[in-house]
Amino acid sequence: MFEVRQDEPDYAFIPDASTPKKNKYGKRISLTDDHAELAGQSLNVNGDASIGDNPNRYKQHGFHFTADNCIACHACEAACSEKNQLPAHISFRSVGYLEGGSYPAYKRMNISMACNHCDDPVCLKGCPTRAYTKFAEYGAVLQDPDICFGCGYCTWVCPYNAPQLDPVEGQVSKCNMCVDRLEVGLKPACAAACLGGALDFGIIEAIPENREQAATHIPGFPDTSITNPNIRFQQNKTLPKEMTRPDTAPIRYQQDEQGGGEYKVKPGLRKHKAMQWSLSKLRSREDPLVLFTLISQTVLGAFLILLLGPLFGLEILTQSASPVLVGVTLVCLFLLQCFALFISTMHLGKPHRFYRAFNNLRYSPVSREVASLSVFFGLFAAYIIFINGWIPGLHAGFSSGMGVTFGLFAMIAGLIFIYAMQNIYRIKARPYWDHWQVLTSFYGSVISLGAIAVGLFFAPALFVIGEPVLPLLSILSALIVIGLSIEAMGLYAHAKELNQQGGEGAAAHQVQSSQFGKTYYARNIVFLIAIQMMALLAVVEFSAAINLLLWLLTVVFILAAATVGRALFYVLVIPTTMPGAFFWKNEGFQEHARDSGLAEMQQVGVLAKTDYHHEHLERAKKEIIADWQAIKEQGFLVSLKLFKSEVQQRWQDARGSR
Repeated sequence: MFEVRQDEPDYAFIPDASTPKKNKYGKRISLTDDHAELAGQSLNVNGDASIGDNPNRYKQHGFHFTADNCIACHACEAACSEKNQLPAHISFRSVGYLEGGSYPAYKRMNISMACNHCDDPVCLKGCPTRAYTKFAEYGAVLQDPDICFGCGYCTWVCPYNAPQLDPVEGQVSKCNMCVDRLEVGLKPACAAACLGGALDFGIIEAIPENREQAATHIPGFPDTSITNPNIRFQQNKTLPKEMTRPDTAPIRYQQDEQGGGEYKVKPGLRKHKAMQWSLSKLRSREDPLVLFTLISQTVLGAFLILLLGPLFGLEILTQSASPVLVGVTLVCLFLLQCFALFISTMHLGKPHRFYRAFNNLRYSPVSREVASLSVFFGLFAAYIIFINGWIPGLHAGFSSGMGVTFGLFAMIAGLIFIYAMQNIYRIKARPYWDHWQVLTSFYGSVISLGAIAVGLFFAPALFVIGEPVLPLLSILSALIVIGLSIEAMGLYAHAKELNQQGGEGAAAHQVQSSQFGKTYYARNIVFLIAIQMMALLAVVEFSAAINLLLWLLTVVFILAAATVGRALFYVLVIPTTMPGAFFWKNEGFQEHARDSGLAEMQQVGVLAKTDYHHEHLERAKKEIIADWQAIKEQGFLVSLKLFKSEVQQRWQDARGSR
């Protein structure tokens, strides 16, 4: 329990104020009907089993920010970091600002932001490990870093950039509302430290003294309908009609006179900005996901063609017609999927905790993707074993029948897997992704890349042994045309609708058309030319050698364009995060710090990539060694039982979760 100082000032205590029964979103402020049910239960803060005596323990609390009073002294940041003993590169609370006008009528509005402990926390629903919990005590949304395995999905779905992914520790952590202070009646450290009286805290909808507003929105604040955040604002000073951010996010905020004077998000770039290639900027932390998604879609598509191809006249793809080719192709596809699984697992901050991905099947799209992939992977493996007759003693007909059965179930599981994969990216906090184009892109890739994979295995081999290759190339070319056309249709609609809807999505499209303009249009042109070339090869037979050569050359360009396109998918997205500052929470400054060497100074708060990669690997190595030592000391069977009990407990929690 937090120790209260004898000279604690009055302003550090939470006032006992009366509030309405419901908040501005229509949700109850009292979070439980019968307080007696929870009496005697402890939050076990810092391992302390004591129970707080706060009379409003079971009411939703939240922050109140008065923008007119904020002087950007960053005392709230410093108090938070000191209280939580945070490293320089992590900050649960950050102060950003918007600016507008021109000298001498320059205006600036500061915003201090941390976790808003929302009524509908998307981080809780998105987390596959169930590291988040919404407590009835104070309505606090708490996160357990020890459960987290560092996928970072909560940082994607949160509109306020509250969860912080530490690349060194390989885990996420965030503001915990200072519940240890709340238990003894104190405000969180950040609110108690505020010098200008800008940041306050209490029962939600309780307006602090000397305040008159409790608005749910302020310029620069994302759409509240995404999560119903528990923060209220006051801002009375007149601001310019257009406000910009000091960070490198290419967005601005323009006052909508017809919409009640609210500030709407607009693209911050000018349309006449020259197009560039920016190939060096295609790299990102999500590079493993670029390969994982492309490879998984390729494997599923190739498997479907091998399974269903004979129904459309491709007898050459059957086990009886090409036993060696089919066997080699299936094994290579299986190994390719193993590689995709490996790189996606290593993408985690704690890859050795991968099994926790199944903990939140009820809510998390990540858990559902992992579960459906696991089912597909197992059924695909069974299909390979039975269709090739690799189990001694089984009758050939029975083995083949079992193979077909497993294949049909694998097909269903694979299609569900791709649907679950695209659901991961339908995030309201990332408008560039939140479009049905993701579905057409992923399923289009299944068709086109799957056809390419089958062709790369079969076409050269058939040509070398003198078998007819043109019928196969014709059908595969038609499939590639279908797949690319589906993807192209989605891309066209995506670009058109992004410009119409405005906001961060339109800003991302402007970046796509300018900073990455040459790369973006080159990818589109390659797709269009490839569609025409494959359509030609589907109907015209020159000769086996010429058709095969043209097909292979076109495939090279398609694979390059698909890889570039998927990389663009990850680097272009602009989240609905809060404004940063000139130095802090500014990707441009972080890039400059790494290039100039400033990142070598710890106090700058920017990690050098080489440093944190090395430290992360060393930390992961130590954890794996510790796990191995525990296995040696306890015995393998004991450790296996502990692992089993943990999985069972997580499953029970998932079934019984709210």
